Amino acid sequence: MDLYLFHFLYSFAHQSWLLDQIVIFFADYSGYALIGFFVWLLWKEKNNAKRIYGASLVALAVILSRGIITEIIRLIYEKPRPFVALENVTALVNHSASNAFPSGHATLFFALAFAVWYINKKAGMWFLGIAIVMGVARVIAGAHWPLDIVGGVAVAAVSAFIIRKILPKQTP
Repeated sequence: MDLYLFHFLYSFAHQSWLLDQIVIFFADYSGYALIGFFVWLLWKEKNNAKRIYGASLVALAVILSRGIITEIIRLIYEKPRPFVALENVTALVNHSASNAFPSGHATLFFALAFAVWYINKKAGMWFLGIAIVMGVARVIAGAHWPLDIVGGVAVAAVSAFIIRKILPKQTP
């Protein structure tokens, strides 16, 4: 199923210069927009306690998901990227041949999105939507298998949930 879905999504790559540029933007650069939007959300929050809570929730969820859990999984489980494993795949984005599972981009940006969702449901839905498009774009770009993205989402969701439960409740 992973291979079939990968081939279906990857079939959109290298078909059109414009589509490739859109995929590259979402695969590599949309994360910067998410970080910028998060900084803007913090900046517009006038309550310092909520601002500190939001920054702490995001930072700790990202550290746990991307910096700790993802790296532990990658030490234990080796999975080559599609452009390494398949002869006929040329990635649209430059990437090292490091382990693919779980996706570091997915764990980082979904952890950000889930944490934002805990703070602000409306903004969180936008963050999650952009993170989904980013994950699909990384598969189309040949950098990841679909299950790499799903694994990253799962790690991010669990990490954000754990941090939310550990952090003291925010004050009004």
